[in-house]
Amino acid sequence: MDISSAAAAGKYLTSKPATSPQETSANTSHGANLAKDFAETLQTAERTAQAAMTGGADPHALVQALAQTELAVETAVTVRDKVVQAYQEILRMPV
Repeated sequence: MDISSAAAAGKYLTSKPATSPQETSANTSHGANLAKDFAETLQTAERTAQAAMTGGADPHALVQALAQTELAVETAVTVRDKVVQAYQEILRMPV
């Protein structure tokens, strides 16, 4: 296996760094993706709960879905509280 400096430099230039951000379309933002994921988590938990009530889901799956929903709601409330706190701090700034 012969490795030349030109080939190595070419591979280095064409490689994508692991730290580069993921490419998204111009119309979607990170916040929109988070909101979409949050809604999907809630919908999945609701479908699992309905399936558990009709006997079509494992109780363990229901508990897991409810735990994921609880974590998602707690995270959303924490983010909301931080945003409100930052907004209130901005309002207290002297002009």
